[in-house]
Amino acid sequence: MNAALDLQQPVSRVDQPLLSVRGLTRLYGPDTGCQGVDFDLYPGEVLGIVGESGSGKSTLLSLLSGRCPPDRGSVSYRGRDGAWLDLYAASEAERRNLLRTEWGFVEQNPRDGLRMGVSAGANIGERLMAQGQRHYGQLRQAGLDWLSQVEIDPARIDDLPRTFSGGMQQRLQIARNLVSGPRLVFMDEPTGGLDVSVQARLLDLLRGLVHELDLAVVIVTHDLAVARLLADRLMVMRRSRVVETGLTDQILDDPQHPYSQLLVSSVLQP
Repeated sequence: MNAALDLQQPVSRVDQPLLSVRGLTRLYGPDTGCQGVDFDLYPGEVLGIVGESGSGKSTLLSLLSGRCPPDRGSVSYRGRDGAWLDLYAASEAERRNLLRTEWGFVEQNPRDGLRMGVSAGANIGERLMAQGQRHYGQLRQAGLDWLSQVEIDPARIDDLPRTFSGGMQQRLQIARNLVSGPRLVFMDEPTGGLDVSVQARLLDLLRGLVHELDLAVVIVTHDLAVARLLADRLMVMRRSRVVETGLTDQILDDPQHPYSQLLVSSVLQP
């Protein structure tokens, strides 16, 4: 075996990538957006994207999840049947179907990812209904099971999300995304806006679910403690470009790029 470690590849993954990204670019100005992004994401791998505000993290996540088109570049996804789908050659209906079934998206503000006017159980059941399930008893049981799994009292299945705390809303949003058995989940600052104790509880929950369900995850975060706990691999972004990529512990313990060093030491400069 080659003694040199390829930091572009996860340590324990030797199967085919789940997501393949090449030359992905979307610019709103010379250094605003993202440009020339290349990587492969493997089944069960967690990729963290870190950097200061305006570095391009959110733009990249929107491109990866099909929420906005690139200026150039490609995103290819390997489906359950092994066939590759070019995300931006697919129809809008195909992209929507991916986000309802094989993909999930956890918003920073759970109110953006939940239907606040319907019950907690209905929020969870909608994802299953999108897959064609119609049996009321089975849908309700899935809601009860998932509320319990994300540490929400199942007795609150008929309550509206607006009656929940921020941490409970985020856990409900996670249940809504995971009930359909996705293979890939995008997360945009999932612990943002929560107090420290609620963050810690949510992170423990996320880490357990990612491992148990063998999820591939792309997570955007400004919090390096979150990245260390959840991510196998990191991409550091600055001014629309990826300036360093590698194993999480290696980047956080021994960053090579000057900007990564500033980021890790929390001495960020404009």
